[in-house]
Amino acid sequence: MTRDRHAKVAKLQLRLFSLNLPMPTQLLWRILVKSLITYAFASLMLIAGCATQASPDHHKHGLGFSKLFGKLTETQLGPRPFFLVANMDEGPLKETLESCESGPFFKSKFSIGHRGSAMQFPEHTKESYEAAARMGAGIVECDVTFTKDRELVCRHSQCDLHTTTNILATPLAEKCSVAPEFDSEGKLVNARDIRCCTSDISLVEFKSLQGKMDAADTSATSIEEYMNATPDWRTDLYSTKGTLLTHAESIQLLNDLGVDFTPELKSPSVDMPYEGDYTQAMYAQQMIDEYREAGIHPRRVWPQSFNYEDVIYWVENTRFGRQAVYLDGVYDVNVSLATMQQWRAEGVRVLAPPLWMLVEADAEGNIVPSQYARNAKEAGLKLIAWSLERSGLISQRNDWYYTGLNGETGMPDVIDNEGDVMNLLHVLAQDVGVIGVFSDWPATTTYYANCMGL
Repeated sequence: MTRDRHAKVAKLQLRLFSLNLPMPTQLLWRILVKSLITYAFASLMLIAGCATQASPDHHKHGLGFSKLFGKLTETQLGPRPFFLVANMDEGPLKETLESCESGPFFKSKFSIGHRGSAMQFPEHTKESYEAAARMGAGIVECDVTFTKDRELVCRHSQCDLHTTTNILATPLAEKCSVAPEFDSEGKLVNARDIRCCTSDISLVEFKSLQGKMDAADTSATSIEEYMNATPDWRTDLYSTKGTLLTHAESIQLLNDLGVDFTPELKSPSVDMPYEGDYTQAMYAQQMIDEYREAGIHPRRVWPQSFNYEDVIYWVENTRFGRQAVYLDGVYDVNVSLATMQQWRAEGVRVLAPPLWMLVEADAEGNIVPSQYARNAKEAGLKLIAWSLERSGLISQRNDWYYTGLNGETGMPDVIDNEGDVMNLLHVLAQDVGVIGVFSDWPATTTYYANCMGL
């Protein structure tokens, strides 16, 4: 069963469920659809097994059983998506998602790994990217910034090394823009001000560091306390090896993992032109050049920036501009249709705001598309949302990513338990019509995408 055919079957299943057929009839259809998938899958396995037996040299030349089976089962979702579905309120969507629990599951470009799989792995590390790919992310993000010697590396910010790496526990801490300071008793006295940037160190020095979970205790009086601040809803279990990557290394790794790319050109934290001659345009072009040098087709790359001029530069000067993503960091839900139409006329095709800007709660307690989302659709812009699974327990937090949905604006609280993540994802996909969703734990979006044939 090919991925395309599996997607078509899933879409047929969703259409049948949407007809509001009696429950016994729906169950019969589910059994039929799953039987078709199982039959096709078993047939493929049989063919692969026969091919293996028929060819004594299959390990060298053929798609033997074990190799093909590995290809078809490479997506591993783990328990979290099933936990979220189980925590949903009863209703048709929950029933539909429950019907998909046996899989099979495949990579989906609807599922975008935000900084890899940053909920539990140190962000922008080899291990985080590998975990995202295993969870079915069809696209994985490398945030791109530069070192002192102008080499491109994967970091969420040019100046986050003090919170995302072990730099403060190494001699390189002395090179930080704002290095740690201690009093006569050896106590840290400037925890709130520490600032360590990739532009403070060379590429070789950068590669000597180890990634850690993004966290800092800014009231700490020791380096150990400062670094040991991971929120309790995350974990340090996978932080023992956080391999930092250059941008070029991330391209090679993600290509080997069979996923596509969404590099984000980060706003420099230093004055540009850097050192007088390294301009913003050179920086934007350098990122694209590394994909060209690696032989990556533009259709596999979704370059992003919060800087509108970067997006327009790619549109006007490179073949990679057709999928350039304008990240809306103004957070103004009242952007007019005319403004969005102007963006589209200037060559922007893809718009990516935070997910809360695309939805709102209505008076009846439903999640519905926002006016912002409706304007974007009318303007002809494709939409990507960010970022799912970037919060702790929903029942205990009023998180920024759920602005307008958690009761703080006087509207009904429509995000109040873990399963509501799936309701939100459903509205984003089916009603708003986003083409992809960033997630810190891509298994969640992968599960939904596979179940809905996205």
